[in-house]
Amino acid sequence: MSTLIERYAAVVCDLDGVVYRGPDAVEHAVGALSALDVPIVYATNNASRPPEEVAAHLTDLGLHVSGRDVATSSQAGAEELAAHLPQGARVLAIGGVGVREALQAKGFRVLQPAQVRDDPTQRVAGVLQGYGADVTASDLAEAAYAVSSGAMWVATNTDGTLPTHRGTAPGNGTLVAAVRRAVNRDPVVVGKPEAPLYHLSAGRLGVQARQVLAVGDRLDTDIAGAVSAGMDSVLVLTGVDSVTTLATAPRALRPTYLLEDLRALESEYEPAETDYSWWVCGDDRRRVVDGAWEIARQGSALEAARAGIAALHQGLDDGDLDVAAVRRLVRDLDDWQ
Repeated sequence: MSTLIERYAAVVCDLDGVVYRGPDAVEHAVGALSALDVPIVYATNNASRPPEEVAAHLTDLGLHVSGRDVATSSQAGAEELAAHLPQGARVLAIGGVGVREALQAKGFRVLQPAQVRDDPTQRVAGVLQGYGADVTASDLAEAAYAVSSGAMWVATNTDGTLPTHRGTAPGNGTLVAAVRRAVNRDPVVVGKPEAPLYHLSAGRLGVQARQVLAVGDRLDTDIAGAVSAGMDSVLVLTGVDSVTTLATAPRALRPTYLLEDLRALESEYEPAETDYSWWVCGDDRRRVVDGAWEIARQGSALEAARAGIAALHQGLDDGDLDVAAVRRLVRDLDDWQ
């Protein structure tokens, strides 16, 4: 049996919760990624930091990474605008330096909100809105004015919150919602959970989406984006989501694989498989009967999680279990919380 990574030509890897948490590396992540013998692109919804800055952070952690190995939602946004607007078109940049630099790299004439405020007669063809710590209400107003006047509006992502060292702050999605409220229309969204950032990453790797393995820790962004892009995916249990949240996930948010940490990419993968009415993974064999677990063999915690999740998803999909029942049953599979 081949190792999991040997099934794929390349990897698209999320960052926060997979490679690092804040300034520090996730345990085992650097060693596991360094050992992989396939190209890797690190894809992030973070629109404010340029790729070189992200690469420098990864290099400090011990990975050998250049700016080309990092794909940002700002770059995906600039690609989207370039597909619809001519080179040299005026595009309003809302957000951090990463937004401006991504637009400049595609040959746009980049305008800052203050420039448009000073000369409102300038015709803006597009707006790229990404997160920036210094974005003001006045900046959002300029975005709204431009969109209302016909500018193409692209949002790097719609993440509602942003984790910081002090707690949870409003994310780009909150700021996008403010503009949307003013203009009464939706932007084109390019970051996860939409597919464009993953398509950009696959193009940079030079392979088709089906040959790429997407690795992430969040179901609603990393895994949903991979499903949208036609990529197989890994949920790694080192970040936001867990066995408990996976149990009630709809099909569009379900990963192909479930791993404890990144070291398992270099191991054989034991999937959950059906055996009549039973779900089996390694030494674990179980099913749900009359709303309760029936366990013929108890395997490791991860084997139990894989077999158990498969049984719970089957129950949900077939209508035999409701969400409340799944949440009750999954409490026996929460060793990874």
